[in-house]
Amino acid sequence: MGSGASKLDIDRETTLCMSVSARPSNFGTRFHNHLYAALGLNFVYKAFGVQDIAGVVAGLRALGVRGCAVSMPFKEAVIPLLDELDASAAAIGSVNTIVNTGGHLKAFNTDYTAIQILIERHALNRDRRVVLRGSGGMGKAVASALRDAGFTRGVIVARNERAGCELAGRCGWDWQPTTPDVQDGDLLVNVTPLGMAGGADEHTLAFTPEQIARAGTVFDVVALPSETPLIVEARRQGRPVVTGLEVVALQALEQFVLYTGVRPSDEQVQAAVAFART
Repeated sequence: MGSGASKLDIDRETTLCMSVSARPSNFGTRFHNHLYAALGLNFVYKAFGVQDIAGVVAGLRALGVRGCAVSMPFKEAVIPLLDELDASAAAIGSVNTIVNTGGHLKAFNTDYTAIQILIERHALNRDRRVVLRGSGGMGKAVASALRDAGFTRGVIVARNERAGCELAGRCGWDWQPTTPDVQDGDLLVNVTPLGMAGGADEHTLAFTPEQIARAGTVFDVVALPSETPLIVEARRQGRPVVTGLEVVALQALEQFVLYTGVRPSDEQVQAAVAFART
């Protein structure tokens, strides 16, 4: 499988992990399977594009699937179908990871964990105002992680007034249906599908070039492509960026640890990320 990893050998004892999404990518499949092979673990990972989340959860129990990554649009809808919520998922009301232990399904949110790590890694300034566009499951994870890290000023930009106001209320921030005037140094965060490859808005900027020019940092959680229109424009203007690739790699690593109980070395993770991007 490249980068020194050996070939996977699947047999009847192989443990299955999976992901479900309306529009699955290959990143998780390649990332996890590369690490399984590199570490000699008898696991296999497969991504599925699905519509029936209740059927998926029933299948996890029936087939003994060890772990399942959950992406849009199922991060909130799956909650009533599970047995237990870890604090990372309960505090947010959003799930991106399910771990099956003998039929007991426990939910986690490793997006939240990844954002916490990136806040420290990029030394994001807690004094800056956050302008966060989006209010779905990923929006909850990002906003909650920023709030818990000490960002006290923020605006949730969301057309859905109920969801936007609810998320803003959780964080002690404001809500607006449209993007406010960007102040110098604001942290701009996109948690919508704007700029995602294959979508109707794949060439759309989540913030205008003028707004980007005043930003302190630009953060896009969209990982496909890793260089979204927003990130490309921010780099062009010399703005510091945090990319969706960083988020997806960190959250996938934490999922891997939850599923297997093994934490790979930094070198192994870097090789898996490189392999997953090819």
